[in-house]
Amino acid sequence: MSQTFQELLSQLGNGNRTALDEMMPVVYAEMRRLAEGYMRGERAGHTLQPTAVVHEAYLRLVGQQQLDWRNRAQVLGLAARMMRRVLLDHAGRRHAAKRSDAQAAVTLSLAGAAAGPNLVDLIDLDRALEELSRMDERLVALIELRFFGGLTIEEAAAVLEISTATTEREWATARLWLRRRLSTERRG
Repeated sequence: MSQTFQELLSQLGNGNRTALDEMMPVVYAEMRRLAEGYMRGERAGHTLQPTAVVHEAYLRLVGQQQLDWRNRAQVLGLAARMMRRVLLDHAGRRHAAKRSDAQAAVTLSLAGAAAGPNLVDLIDLDRALEELSRMDERLVALIELRFFGGLTIEEAAAVLEISTATTEREWATARLWLRRRLSTERRG
């Protein structure tokens, strides 16, 4: 019988690198699910496929030397950050290659299902997140977990080690701040 993800994480934390070999197919499958969900919202003709996002993020993830992986949500939180970096790197390369006003747009649902998704420039999104990180790093982490990582409120709360109620309040704050900041960017 195979070991649970938490048991493998515990073994990995104790220096057992073979646990990583057993755990990574599970992590890879979860990252693939997240990337497919994220990429579903991309514009038609996007040149980066979910498999490429997962491969690059996976390589970055397993290349980390000093990790304190505590649970599934923690690993997915780190994977979300890696996927954000992969997507941003791709958008930057694509923008530089075109040397035009073309934007690397992503679909970002900020207001919930009723209002529908918004198309935003990934580089503008990154700038906004960098600005927000100077004011509240936890809100940025929450956005990464929810948007790039696809984590639920409960999973994000576990990663951030805060209550679900606090996570819900901060998610509402983060969405509002980001919506305002990105609408200012579009107008400006």
